[in-house]
Amino acid sequence: MYQDETLQCEDCGKEFVFTAGEQEFYAQKGLVNKPKRCPECRRLRRQKNRKKLYEAVCSQCGAQTKVPFKPIEGKEIYCKDCFQKRQQA
Repeated sequence: MYQDETLQCEDCGKEFVFTAGEQEFYAQKGLVNKPKRCPECRRLRRQKNRKKLYEAVCSQCGAQTKVPFKPIEGKEIYCKDCFQKRQQA
């Protein structure tokens, strides 16, 4: 049913193969658009969009955690579990 298809990357212009297996995966996930970027450009784009994480110590339980903002001395910081508990209270 699916056949390998050669596409051109929107970012770098190189040709890449959109395999039959990838097409089947896209269909199973309900994705209707073909990829616009080659695997390398997709990987680079994902890395670029990742937020920088900073090491911190949870103010409530003392666990080491990572947060997507630069910790400010004197401000409380919570790990994911403690943050969720505080939200529920």
